[in-house]
Amino acid sequence: MTARHRVRVTRRLPEAVEARLAAQYDVVVNQPDIALSATELRDAMREFDAILPTITDRIDADLLATSGRRAALIANYGAGVDHIDLAAARAAGIAVSNTPGALTEATAELAILLMLMAARRAGEGERELRAGEWTGWRPTHLVGQSLDGCTLGLIGFGRIAQGTAARARGLGMRILYFSRSPAATEIEAALGASRVDTAEALMAEADVVSLHIPGGRATHHFVDAVLLAKAKPGAILVNTARGSVVDEAALVAALAEGRIAAAGLDVYENEPTVSAALLASPRTVLLPHLGSATKGAREAMGMQAVDNLDAFFAGRALPDRVA
Repeated sequence: MTARHRVRVTRRLPEAVEARLAAQYDVVVNQPDIALSATELRDAMREFDAILPTITDRIDADLLATSGRRAALIANYGAGVDHIDLAAARAAGIAVSNTPGALTEATAELAILLMLMAARRAGEGERELRAGEWTGWRPTHLVGQSLDGCTLGLIGFGRIAQGTAARARGLGMRILYFSRSPAATEIEAALGASRVDTAEALMAEADVVSLHIPGGRATHHFVDAVLLAKAKPGAILVNTARGSVVDEAALVAALAEGRIAAAGLDVYENEPTVSAALLASPRTVLLPHLGSATKGAREAMGMQAVDNLDAFFAGRALPDRVA
């Protein structure tokens, strides 16, 4: 009997995904479902043919240079790969794949949820009600704003941003976007989207700004105090991308001075730690990284990761290779 390839899975996955892995591989799943330590990851690099990690695993150059390394593939569960040193992986001859597309619809939906909650002050209302502080309906109580007729500015215009734009159009929003490259004319036409030349121009015009850029050094603190100062007074900021793209201290200051009216965040600079200042700000809606958290999306992500494992060990091209 031919020995099966060994695969280390760093977090619990949907049941159907784990069952498929178990049927095809000699797989070890992280049953406690707590992020592996650097030592455990290093051991996995030595003992397994492939690693199936998530965003909670920091795979840096030092880890990739593990002596006696056996792992030849990192099949990431998730679209973002800023937790993996891709240059070091290439240098070490380790293939890296991700799972783009599977989480598009779920994350776009969550971006809209955050916009609506922030605009209509839903988070404030729920906190007040649960604290027993609601005294009843009155005309001036927690008055928010409608998104109908507002301008949505998207920073980044990939799959998730485009999915967000499509949903925002249904709410009657006008769509602007900023990205390094223009989208195809037919995509702009279908979404009624117009490209602006700079992030500063977008900030000045948008009532709601939604972030859709990858993490990493190139985008670290992309939204900083300087950019926030360009925002249209009373704008709303939404982030379902990566926490590192926002300077949280600058955002807290912008919220305090009213330059930014509200923020809806699903990701944070130092996850799972959330800054006390953000937690204390009354005009924030804060979610625990739920962008892809639908049954369908999480299962599809896992199946896509296994598709990459299958292709690699069959000697085929990786469907979703990033390094």
